[in-house]
Amino acid sequence: MFSGIIEEAAQIVMLEKDKDNLHITMKCSFTDELKIDQSISHNGVCLTVVRKDKDTYTVTAIRETLEKSNLGLLKPGDKVNLERSSRLDGRLDGHMVQGHVDQTAVCTEVREAGGSWYYTFEYEPLQDDYMTVEKGSVSVNGVSLTVVNSQPKSFQVAIIPFTWEVTNFHQIKEGTVVNIEFDILGKYIAKIVKQMFSPSAPLKGG
Repeated sequence: MFSGIIEEAAQIVMLEKDKDNLHITMKCSFTDELKIDQSISHNGVCLTVVRKDKDTYTVTAIRETLEKSNLGLLKPGDKVNLERSSRLDGRLDGHMVQGHVDQTAVCTEVREAGGSWYYTFEYEPLQDDYMTVEKGSVSVNGVSLTVVNSQPKSFQVAIIPFTWEVTNFHQIKEGTVVNIEFDILGKYIAKIVKQMFSPSAPLKGG
């Protein structure tokens, strides 16, 4: 479980194809603190550390992950948002992020707004319960953000200078593909409501 508070935007130093898998090696300032088999969020995707070497470490993305995320589009030199799993004895500063990306979205506009930025993302919902709500939470490339201008197939987020600098948002431009994880609580509620009002739902009687 993660909170969507990014620790570092790490640079990719090597990509290795292995059949349908992709080994991703990154340079990270806290590599010496990592352990083999540890789970880390990479652009919002929970992946396992499989190798360490001085100041770099490696994770493996399988075919399913590559098809549903933007990890297959990465190139050496790109930056990836990193977050280690949340501690049970710490504060939850963002929102509950599982590290299970629902789908990708495309940035359609970046607008500067007096020192901050508004990013617009469009997506084609893969399920009925994949949605955003005004002032609700959404994870974009693993970053916990508040939704503004929620539409059926698009939404905006506001990015402050600190977030712009410490995450890979400074690399996102029009046409950039990002990973989206919708709010898990919202998805459960939407599915429950859908089942309650489904014509096939069992009738309750006395």
